Amino acid sequence: MSMPGTNLIPVILCGGTGTRLWPLSRASYPKQYWALSANSEDTLLQQTQKRLQGLTDLDNPLLICHEDHRFIVAEQMRQINVEPSAILLEPIGRNTAPAIAVAALQATQKGADPLLLILAADHLIKDVARFIEVIEAGRIHAENGRLVTFGIIPTAPETGYGYIEATEKLANNELKGVPIARFVEKPDQKSAEQFLADGRFTWNSGMFLFKASAILTELERLAPEIVSTCHSALEQDIPDLDFLRLEKEAFAKCPNVSIDIAVMEQTKLGTVLPLNAGWSDVGSWSALWETAEKNEDGNVLRGRVISQESKDCYFRSEHRLVVGLGVKDLVVVETDDAVLIASRKKAQTVKKIVQTLESDGSPEGKAHRKIYRPWGNYTGVVEGNRWQVKKIEVKPGASLSLQMHHHRAEHWIVVKGTALIERDGEQKLIAENQSTYIPVGCKHRLTNPGRMPVELIEVQSGAYLGEDDIVRFEDCYGRIENISKK
Repeated sequence: MSMPGTNLIPVILCGGTGTRLWPLSRASYPKQYWALSANSEDTLLQQTQKRLQGLTDLDNPLLICHEDHRFIVAEQMRQINVEPSAILLEPIGRNTAPAIAVAALQATQKGADPLLLILAADHLIKDVARFIEVIEAGRIHAENGRLVTFGIIPTAPETGYGYIEATEKLANNELKGVPIARFVEKPDQKSAEQFLADGRFTWNSGMFLFKASAILTELERLAPEIVSTCHSALEQDIPDLDFLRLEKEAFAKCPNVSIDIAVMEQTKLGTVLPLNAGWSDVGSWSALWETAEKNEDGNVLRGRVISQESKDCYFRSEHRLVVGLGVKDLVVVETDDAVLIASRKKAQTVKKIVQTLESDGSPEGKAHRKIYRPWGNYTGVVEGNRWQVKKIEVKPGASLSLQMHHHRAEHWIVVKGTALIERDGEQKLIAENQSTYIPVGCKHRLTNPGRMPVELIEVQSGAYLGEDDIVRFEDCYGRIENISKK
């Protein structure tokens, strides 16, 4: 056990776009913010935090995410009644070594030296009790200055994961830490089969436990540029409501490198503990099928699905009815603007489709029709030449920015709740089945003064309908300088 009073801070890394889970996971709303397990309505991020209950000396989490996802992260933590110690915003992705360096610097700012439990926000773990038990067993090693990682006991000769070689064989049920001999990149099939038979190899989970001072010392010794640039980015951070925004120019100079390459492959302080707790990184639709509970035909059914004479398939519907008839080994995923139909054996290559969509400039490659904002969300319904229709939902007590448009007019029809409308300084309440008109150049704002969500239909018309046709005058979410987000 750890020394009394030594706090453990969970550091949850929320980066990544999860492109192999397209069309559900996209850059605007990646997989870690979706509820993907059948037996929980919590998102992967929320499950990551919740499973930590029961750890001793547990402190509030420190989360690191891209600035575009800051309101999603904050809202999902609010939903499970968790107040983060900090939410650090990365202006650009720089891999895990800089993220961990920033976390360690932030955690030691006031002279403390806590244990840091590094976790990815997008993992599934079935046996939470065993997970807690193994984390607790790792604390004594971390207290003694070791850099602890948790190796997943392999169940197959997997070529999609990196491996960790221990200096001796690992026993599944022993809570024993073993020094690390080496890290191995994703192997070929023959090597993976040898690793499985050897007994010293585990999958690299990307989860770590160490003292903040221990990882900073090794980073300063092995990758000093990371520490210096991260220190500069954190020193010049900009408070943004409940967030800390890392200074962009300083952080951009930071090397783009993983903690494995920067430290773990070079240090002599590495220790691995075997973890056998039903772990999955949910890296593809086939992986999600493998970990999910299936019906008598081996099918996983999510949403409005009818399956007849079909076997070993993953069917998921977000909106429309999906029917599987007489098919086998397929992945079928329906969203409001795209449908994926793939062989389960080819599910790993979905990433290539996303790359093609992005190179073609197709919006389906990065964003859904439903776009989340700090005040709620809006969904594109239909559009034509010089007009488009959106459905807008505003959370209770929330407000859009006070704004105006140079090129478009807007008609608002309230279909649920009551909205407070401000137009050129005049305020008016409009209820269900009432509407208002916002002409070009009118300074306007929409607020939900009630306790229930407000829903309205917005009809835009004009020569240009882009989201960057916004001039903000006031905004309670600190977005005055960023005119690209409504």
